[in-house]
Amino acid sequence: MTETEKITVGGLIGALALIVPAFLFHSAPRFPGSLSGGMFGIAAAVLFLLLLIYTAVKRQPWVKDRTKGFVSLAALLSFHVYAGVIGALLGIIHSGHKFQSPLGISLVVSMLAVVVSGFIGRYYLAQVGQDLRFQQKELKLLRDRYDSLATTSAIWTLDSVVDTSGMRLDQLLGAISDLEFAITARDTIKRTLARWTIFHVAVAIVMYGLLALHIWGSVYYGLRWLS
Repeated sequence: MTETEKITVGGLIGALALIVPAFLFHSAPRFPGSLSGGMFGIAAAVLFLLLLIYTAVKRQPWVKDRTKGFVSLAALLSFHVYAGVIGALLGIIHSGHKFQSPLGISLVVSMLAVVVSGFIGRYYLAQVGQDLRFQQKELKLLRDRYDSLATTSAIWTLDSVVDTSGMRLDQLLGAISDLEFAITARDTIKRTLARWTIFHVAVAIVMYGLLALHIWGSVYYGLRWLS
């Protein structure tokens, strides 16, 4: 995720976080069934269906082969992220903050869970992995410096040996120890967050099931704005 994309998506998620609890101050019970409310709902549903394009290209080899040369997987992933967040925003607007139906509440909760888990996987998990690789390289450099210094100055005490950067051997040992602890902690976080994929897929399946029920119910009981 580029810095621009990170800021944009972060801003959209911030807007989503603000608009969700707005039902405390505003509610429009008739808006979801109106023409404009229906258009917001249709647009949100279409965007959520388009999210499946990235999944199909990534998971199905024959789809990936057919799209090769037309669009990159990275571009589809960016579209996947934007469409998910914007679709969630349109879905909340479509609700009119009428959070009364168990189906509607469950759909909103699962929709938000999909967006948040997707953002964690797209940005935070990638950032943790990048930081971990950087720390591992830095640890290797420190260990090489320590090995070189220890073998050439074995007869000196820890606080009397200084390397070319002016760091004493005991300070070098402390830096290595701190970095090893940081790497262990970050690796634990990475392994924990790696489970986001399972959660993201599971909650997305639930969301699509609820979305299908919501659309069926809307059509079955009649679209008021068509009357």
